[in-house]
Amino acid sequence: MAEQTTGPQARPTGRRVTVLGCGYLGATHAVCMAELGHEVLGMDVDEEKITRLAAGDVPFYEPGLPELLRTHVASGRLRFTTSYGEVARFTADDPAGGVHFLCVGTPQKKGEYAADLRHVDTVFTELARHLTGPATLVGKSTVPAGTAARLAETVAALSPAGDAVEIVWNPEFLREGFAVTDTLHPDRLVFGLRDATRAGGPGETALRDVYAPLLAAGTPLVVTDYATAELVKVAANSFLATKISFINAMAEVCEVTGADVTQLSKALSYDTRIGGKFLNAGLGFGGGCLPKDIRAFMARAGELGVDQALAFLQAVDAINMRRRARMVDLAREELGGSFGGTRVAVLGAAFKPDSDDIRDSPALDVALAMQKQGAAVCVYDPQAMDNARKAYPTLGYRDNTQEAVRGADIVLHLTEWQEFRDMDPTELGQLVAARRIVDGRNVLDPHRWRTAGWTYRALGRP
Repeated sequence: MAEQTTGPQARPTGRRVTVLGCGYLGATHAVCMAELGHEVLGMDVDEEKITRLAAGDVPFYEPGLPELLRTHVASGRLRFTTSYGEVARFTADDPAGGVHFLCVGTPQKKGEYAADLRHVDTVFTELARHLTGPATLVGKSTVPAGTAARLAETVAALSPAGDAVEIVWNPEFLREGFAVTDTLHPDRLVFGLRDATRAGGPGETALRDVYAPLLAAGTPLVVTDYATAELVKVAANSFLATKISFINAMAEVCEVTGADVTQLSKALSYDTRIGGKFLNAGLGFGGGCLPKDIRAFMARAGELGVDQALAFLQAVDAINMRRRARMVDLAREELGGSFGGTRVAVLGAAFKPDSDDIRDSPALDVALAMQKQGAAVCVYDPQAMDNARKAYPTLGYRDNTQEAVRGADIVLHLTEWQEFRDMDPTELGQLVAARRIVDGRNVLDPHRWRTAGWTYRALGRP
């Protein structure tokens, strides 16, 4: 069982708050608001999802979240609904006005880089029609700059309460696998207000009250305008993606010069201006945030006429995608130039460890590319097997590492789960057809594997 992470001391009597959109972000936020002492109502239009959450069942993998969900559902502090009307009624008797967190997704538009805001628009407008008194609508979704100001006008026009409904933008900074900790112990809070010069208004006051335990624990707070709050998340993700792609670009140079990117990264990490976090070369980033967020940022910059300012993100994206192609090439080279008639074991399906999220998964992209070139591919992941099977039913799947590598001509390590880091190369060597491994994450010990008789290759290493 994952270790439960609890937050700052909860108040005996909190506020009534609602969370609209109970996907990854919303479900986590709802549970953590209950942990902070609030009475919480979660809402989503997906009846199956709401049924599972109400039964204490988290529909996705996130360490520490199931235990807290079951605790607060059992106590009655956390409930769920599919009704906008119930959401409005839940906080109707709050003299300070209801606080409603809106946590719906902003996926990439099909065939475009821009963010799809249909779900965001829907949840704001539908809730607005039900609000008859003062309320604070708190946007947590990652949206293009200008969205909050537009929604503020829409909500004021649609709501019976008019200008008594205030919008505050409060971006999220969750890391999958650490979402509970990141919510209960955030490194910062950001409040985006319509008029940042009017500090202390009802929206800011309401959020300060909701987050009182976090602020009392010393969490830094930035109170700013809408546009700045909207830019914080995409700017942070763009910086992170740039750092990851930088070291992966260096890996490309290392491969043609004979240098070792892991030693290069280590030397760079001692420079305090650079640091070592996210400076590990490998297969690159994926998931539901970084790729789509930097693309949506580029699209919005183009709409605003400042696309040249973010032109470098095109290179960041291209470097990231090239790592996947290079992994396929490297595996093919090790197999003598062809995948035809070979058996390939792929260790990893989730885009990162401690998650079952396969959105834009580098591991599965590589697996599919090899299959298309004639390989028989067997995939194993500790948590993402169900999601992978549903999305990519043509791939082969096995229930553990040993079965995945059995009879393999080559093994690819593509998601850095601790289970894979701890593999015994001698034991696995008894199961494979040939002792070849390609480390797509540069975390295995080359000496250990080579000593056990394996041919070890990795991106950016001789």
